[in-house]
Amino acid sequence: MSLTSHLQELKRKHRTLSDKVEQAQRAPGTDDLAIAELKKQKLRLKEEIERLS
Repeated sequence: MSLTSHLQELKRKHRTLSDKVEQAQRAPGTDDLAIAELKKQKLRLKEEIERLS
């Protein structure tokens, strides 16, 4: 996998997690710990993207 395609895949995963976080925050009764875990995953992806860029 080339660096470019790897970065594109990481960005796609980051966008997907962003959508999941937004949906979870809007849904009543969503577990705060679940939202926090999604945000941590999103942050790790962002840091990896920045490291590779």
